[in-house]
Amino acid sequence: MESDDNLYSQFVGFLKIILPLAALALMSTVFLLARSPTQESSIPQAEIEEIAREPRLSGARVSGVTEDGSVIEITAQTARPNGNNWLVETIYASIDAVDGVHIDIRAGQGEINNTTRIARLTGLARVETSDGYEMETAGIITNLTTGRIVSDGALEIQAPFGFLTAGEMIIETPIGGNGQVMLFQNGVRLVYTP
Repeated sequence: MESDDNLYSQFVGFLKIILPLAALALMSTVFLLARSPTQESSIPQAEIEEIAREPRLSGARVSGVTEDGSVIEITAQTARPNGNNWLVETIYASIDAVDGVHIDIRAGQGEINNTTRIARLTGLARVETSDGYEMETAGIITNLTTGRIVSDGALEIQAPFGFLTAGEMIIETPIGGNGQVMLFQNGVRLVYTP
């Protein structure tokens, strides 16, 4: 029995020396085998200076509620301040109307005025509604206070009942109304598909 105790004591004494030495060896390999500092930044200095001169937000997102209770959310890949306006690129707007209709708007670029709360989306703008309308136009003007949407020029519409073209489209909630109305005007042509 006494020899077992002696063997155990020798083993513990041996570990008291070996374990700290092993820990020291592991720590030294971390420093010896550490990677050298990375190369220079992959962003050119000129681009860094441009970013510093021209502030911008990436992945900007704004949301709110209109006077009629519709929920609007606008997301832009980049947004830059320009006086009282925001210049936005690769913009996506989502509107959930109180009557249950969902409207998605996508455009290449745009401008949002902070004072008037008007968003003017330019470039090819695409509008899709949850009740089956798909539209393309040169631009969209959206009033973020009232939720009124107006096309900025002629548009082509794929509707549940066929195909139509119009000079202008307006989506709004009439005064005293309880849902949004979509109005096509200025030279409407309809190809009805029964």
